[in-house]
Amino acid sequence: MTKSISCSDAGKDCGWSASADSEEELMAKVTEHVLVEHKEIELNAENISSIKSLIKES
Repeated sequence: MTKSISCSDAGKDCGWSASADSEEELMAKVTEHVLVEHKEIELNAENISSIKSLIKES
């Protein structure tokens, strides 16, 4: 199953989205995007858990 996520899923006014075959691959893309575009977001355990809860499978 393909996994996907977008910033709009988290209520952000950002058009970014990504998809991947695994959660690990998708989270690598999310991490890269957050570090570049959303520096105000701290990637701590609580935020990572919240982000993972927004992942959709299709």
